[in-house]
Amino acid sequence: MHLFEVFTATLLFAAFANCIAIPASHSVHEKRDSPPREWIKRGRVQSDSVLPIRIGLSQTNLEKGYSFLMEVSDPASPRFGKHWTEVEVDGMFKPDEESANSVIDWLVSSGISRNRIAESDNKSWLAFDATAGESEELLLTEFYEYENSGTGNIGVACEEYFLPTLLQRHVDYITPGIKLLPVSKQVTKRAFSKRPGAVLPMPPLVHILPPSSNAKQEPSMQSTAAPLVNCNQQITPECIKGLYKVPIGTKFNSTNRMGIFEAGDVYSQADLDMFFKDHYPAIPKKTAPKKQLINGAIAPVVQSEAGLESDLDFQVAYPLLWPQQTVLYQLGDESSFNTFLDALDGSYCKYEAFGQKGDDPNFDPTYPNEAYAGRRMCRRFKPTNVISVSYGGSEWDLPAYYQQRQCNECPYITAVGATKIRPGKKVTDEEAVAQEDENSIFGTFSSGGGFSNVYTIPDYQKKALKTYFSSHNPPYDSYSAFGTSYNPGDVAANGGLYNRLGRGIPDVSANGDNITMIYQGQKALAAGSSASAPMFAAIINRINEERLAAGKSTVGFINPVLYANPGILNDITKGKNSGCGTDGYAAVRGEEESYSADCLFRWDPASGLGTPNFPKMLKLWMNLP
Repeated sequence: MHLFEVFTATLLFAAFANCIAIPASHSVHEKRDSPPREWIKRGRVQSDSVLPIRIGLSQTNLEKGYSFLMEVSDPASPRFGKHWTEVEVDGMFKPDEESANSVIDWLVSSGISRNRIAESDNKSWLAFDATAGESEELLLTEFYEYENSGTGNIGVACEEYFLPTLLQRHVDYITPGIKLLPVSKQVTKRAFSKRPGAVLPMPPLVHILPPSSNAKQEPSMQSTAAPLVNCNQQITPECIKGLYKVPIGTKFNSTNRMGIFEAGDVYSQADLDMFFKDHYPAIPKKTAPKKQLINGAIAPVVQSEAGLESDLDFQVAYPLLWPQQTVLYQLGDESSFNTFLDALDGSYCKYEAFGQKGDDPNFDPTYPNEAYAGRRMCRRFKPTNVISVSYGGSEWDLPAYYQQRQCNECPYITAVGATKIRPGKKVTDEEAVAQEDENSIFGTFSSGGGFSNVYTIPDYQKKALKTYFSSHNPPYDSYSAFGTSYNPGDVAANGGLYNRLGRGIPDVSANGDNITMIYQGQKALAAGSSASAPMFAAIINRINEERLAAGKSTVGFINPVLYANPGILNDITKGKNSGCGTDGYAAVRGEEESYSADCLFRWDPASGLGTPNFPKMLKLWMNLP
């Protein structure tokens, strides 16, 4: 009997080391189809190395997620505005109790004691630490170290792993598994601006004004005594309020601060104080945002190091919001937009979609690193009701899967283009699409717009785009396709200038030309949709303030309401967004009727549905549940 036991053990060891024997009761759960790109397989993980094992349980009702979103966002829905609480979200999508019990029973029977197993708050994860030897025996696999050839990241992964066949329906995936998530990193020096996934400002254009004593041909800052004079040359806070009929704010609900996202540059308190003094004295000196500093971020900075984007965002938003306050979400210098989402939603740190699980080591930083010695922040901060993000880039910059995973996490995006007051016109006149030529103080630029190569047309936008194409078909060749998982631009390789099947951009617009500001202690003018985004966001935040005061919910995802009621916006019919060697897209005229669900001719890829009309917007949303 002893000899048989020794002989059996020897055979099992040999089978495991060379060709793992898979019992008939087990099936492969995940298997890598091809070698991992840019990762080099190194040695086997030592058997006594401790691995953090995380088991994602199969969630329920995921296929209903989009319809649930539309239920609370569509103004025609009886559930409009009845936003879910975090507890309700967890309850709807949490795994069956049977799943957790079945997986725990299997772990215990496999030698993982119950007191080693922790459950996540939302009941979607089981977690425990195990040696590599235990993990390999449990999953019938072998773990290896992999090194990223470009960054030096070290990851742990296997080629495939197995689970009991009867257990598979209860398990979504396990980490470490076939995906490469970095657990340590060789020290490398990478410039923030050169890392592919880094979030960088889409910097506004700026023109520093001369001191008033030297200003012979250029106007200095407008006087507050004549607030609506020369708004076509300098857009002050009073000009913005005049354009969009926004009254002075009177309410402050502590649950309704407006969020502003920043990365790559930081605001200066001294600049804010100078701006308040010059343009909105009602705001006291030292008024500042509540700071949510992510992964080593620092704010504010000294005036000489002030960031143009950050200064502009707060100087645009505060006068529209006051006495409401703001929240700053400031990313550290090595951060990406993924790390921002991680900090708001802990589940996103491990979320898998489009073949990517967790942050992507090819584009996102790993922690600790030279810029931040702490651990990556997961679910550290609560998102505000409205967040302004004046950052972005070309769809060519990052793989489609990377962008699609982000949009799965946060699909509630309203894209904002830029408009301008035309020369010689007043705040009561129609604006035009923001565009300047080489003779302007900013040089050549125009507002962005077009059609996505990554995202399909959402349901709420389909009728608007169908009407646009039938009545105002662009004078360019098109294509109807989507990019590969790696390069969204591949679809245009065979000709055509825009994607007939892509989501239309922007959704709306707001002024983004000749915006007055203080930058590094100097009076300046700025231009770009960098100003338009916080402008529109602040107006939505003001509407939330009124709804909360009336005992209603916040507006939530606004796009379905906007596309169903475009007449609450000012139609933009003048201007175009020239660029890339073309005339771009022209603004088009909507129908003459007031506003109704049928007034959909007004959308165009130069100005979206138009600019805010605060009284109309407020009236509509206050009449909704």
